[in-house]
Amino acid sequence: MKTLLKSLKITIVFCVFFGVCYVFVLWAIAQVASPGHGNAELVTLDGKVVGAANVGQEFTKDIYFWGRPSAAGYAADASAGSNKGPTNEEYLKEVEARVDTFLVHHPYLSRKEVPAEMVTASGSGLDPDITPRCAFIQIRRVAQARGMNEDEVKAIVDKQTERPWLGLFGPSKINVLKLNMALEKSKNE
Repeated sequence: MKTLLKSLKITIVFCVFFGVCYVFVLWAIAQVASPGHGNAELVTLDGKVVGAANVGQEFTKDIYFWGRPSAAGYAADASAGSNKGPTNEEYLKEVEARVDTFLVHHPYLSRKEVPAEMVTASGSGLDPDITPRCAFIQIRRVAQARGMNEDEVKAIVDKQTERPWLGLFGPSKINVLKLNMALEKSKNE
């Protein structure tokens, strides 16, 4: 009976510690050390929230830049990779279908010019960013679909490119949602 009582007390202490104290410590660190103070960065257009900048979203129209495909269908509650390896036949068929679709919308590219990033899903399935190379490849399509000059669209892409921190840490990247909203704002100007 003494052992059972001790076990119950230890269980309660650990539940309180890991369920409340640990979470509070992580929250406090996020408030001080993380961008946005641990909160999602909401992107707005004309005063309306259109999404969170840290979660990838699906864009399929030619007037928008596309992000990476999602194995989770862009559902945050199902965030995960596909767990299909590079030799899985089903996975290879999915990638081939994505390449074919990408080429239909980008007929000026050859098969080998399609970036792997644009046809393979990220580990989380919700990657909000693409590399500048992936954005530059799409400029022509987006400019034609919007009736804009390619140089205008390129200028927006350049402005939205996030450079490595201190010029050293991390890759250059572009948040697809922010880029598409910058395009929408430029249309209204």
